[in-house]
Amino acid sequence: MANTISYIRIILSAALLFFPVFSPAFYVIYISGGLTDILDGIVARKTNTVSSFGEKLDTTADFVFVTVCLIKFIPAVQIPVWLYVWIAIIALIKLISIVSGYIMHNKLVTVHSFMNKFTGVFLFILPLTFWIIDLKYSGIAACAIATFAALQEGHIIGSEFRLQQKTY
Repeated sequence: MANTISYIRIILSAALLFFPVFSPAFYVIYISGGLTDILDGIVARKTNTVSSFGEKLDTTADFVFVTVCLIKFIPAVQIPVWLYVWIAIIALIKLISIVSGYIMHNKLVTVHSFMNKFTGVFLFILPLTFWIIDLKYSGIAACAIATFAALQEGHIIGSEFRLQQKTY
């Protein structure tokens, strides 16, 4: 059941492509997609069906959702150059974490830390505030939170590797 909810998020993500950004229909689908992100984990834990595949599917569904949202929001919102640079730096930090995690553990490592989840919630809410708060202000908060989460993720991946090396 939890995996079905993750698949629904992927379908909802694709549906977002067919609606004008900031339209009521877009927001209904957008919020529904966000709710599926919350529900799949809850359902998996409640039904005792947590699995490695489910975690990977959830991460994939998140990636698809975020990618589609970027495709829709970037052309519709005025983003200052400095914010693009900061986002690129965060992406680079995350890429380094992914690559180093793969090198250290010989597999794709995902970290579901509190800060990563908090960042996700903050970023999900952000488009709902575009008409209230200028992105040049809310972007600072979003990037600060995301930077901390990305650095923490790299630290966690590195720490787990160092702990594994000490036990052998």
